[in-house]
Amino acid sequence: MENRKQNYIDGQWVTGDSEIENRNPSDISELIGLYAQANSDQLENALDSARAAQREWARSGIERRYEALMGIGAELMARSAELGELLSREEGKPLAEGKGEVYRAGQFFTYYAAETLRQIGDNAESVREGIEIDIRREPVGVIGIISPWNFPTATASWKIAPALAYGNAVIWKPANATPASAVALTEIIAKQNIPAGLFNLVMGSGRSIGQRLVESPKIDAISFTGSVPVGQGIATAAVQNFTKIQLEMGSKNALAVMDDGDLDIAVAVALGGAFGGSGQKCTASSRLIVHEQVHDAFVDKFIAGTKDLKVGHALDEQTQLGPVVSSEQLEENLKYIAVGKDENAELLCGGDRLDMPTEGFYMAPAVFVGTKNSMRINREEMFAPIASIIKVGSYDEALSTVNDTKFGLTSGIVTRSLARATHFRRNARTGCVMINLPTAGTDYHVPFGGRGDSSYGPREQGSYAAEFYTIVKTTYTASGHPE
Repeated sequence: MENRKQNYIDGQWVTGDSEIENRNPSDISELIGLYAQANSDQLENALDSARAAQREWARSGIERRYEALMGIGAELMARSAELGELLSREEGKPLAEGKGEVYRAGQFFTYYAAETLRQIGDNAESVREGIEIDIRREPVGVIGIISPWNFPTATASWKIAPALAYGNAVIWKPANATPASAVALTEIIAKQNIPAGLFNLVMGSGRSIGQRLVESPKIDAISFTGSVPVGQGIATAAVQNFTKIQLEMGSKNALAVMDDGDLDIAVAVALGGAFGGSGQKCTASSRLIVHEQVHDAFVDKFIAGTKDLKVGHALDEQTQLGPVVSSEQLEENLKYIAVGKDENAELLCGGDRLDMPTEGFYMAPAVFVGTKNSMRINREEMFAPIASIIKVGSYDEALSTVNDTKFGLTSGIVTRSLARATHFRRNARTGCVMINLPTAGTDYHVPFGGRGDSSYGPREQGSYAAEFYTIVKTTYTASGHPE
């Protein structure tokens, strides 16, 4: 009997009109399971039940929310080894990263559990005598959440947790590439003391279920993480209903290595930033901008470090880079290798598909040198284990090159100079700046987001999430005069 999984709608597990296979990218002979695809009627049912449940949830009190979110977070952390293995099996990231992601997802829920008890309003003096002003936040309503495959548990959690904490209902459409992690998280959420219909898992393709979701007038807000073209389509659809939107999209992050930086730190930071998660991170540093005085020494060390990285099965504890997520992603990556060669960039290592003991989507991490910032490989998000090195002659040229992109999510610099670090922090046009650290890697209690084509709408994470998941109400009360 195959492992079949269903959608979760109005407090019930339900089958769909069809199913998709979920296979292990480390070993495509392993079928993880069959996952139901929702139909349009089921989506409508989810939307209607969410609207009713949200009203109950908003009235039920903050302690109920606290207990539900704490329950979800505690179970995720307690089961991080088990669920992290499942995540690595279906997404391909190394086992340690899979376990860490699930644990971090638990921390998002416990953080927002605590936030439910910190919802303190403001008051203000009126300019008119005898009037009191009260300012507080209220839930937006029903939130549509569309999450990506590269962080299938963590990204979804940092959206779902604040949505529930601030009194909203959720319709979640996860990426079809990683449905097992979505079902596992839903099973934990479904155990909690929440109204039926408050949380709904609706699996399906972006073209069908995703499009219907963002076009629905029954949705009050949409939080999306994915590509720029899809984000633009969501924005176009959402504005028809004046639906609130939060979009986290593409990136082309840069790490600047200065002549005064510690070379060993620079190499370690660049390796982690460029190749962590097989380069499948929106925060990955695919552009390495290196000062000419240390360029050759950096390249030698970086190439040696790249060649030493162990590519292998995600569940092998020695693996540092797992496979990419799918055959389609691998083909796209290999096309960018060809693009780089056509642009006369020099490929010093990697870039080829690897034959391994198990059949999967394995690729050797690649490094291009002699690249210009105008090349496609330095303009377009590749989402691949491919790094391009750009030689510059000064700090000013490095900063200018960092900022020469339509994106603006993360950037980094390796330097020993406090003055340079401070100037870079103030002048890098990105939402996150890393100093002597990889561009990939952020904390869960502080805001996350970018500029330009990377982000649109309020920030995610930390207390700043309230800007998206709540609306502000200002109340004026005539206080009168005591007898």
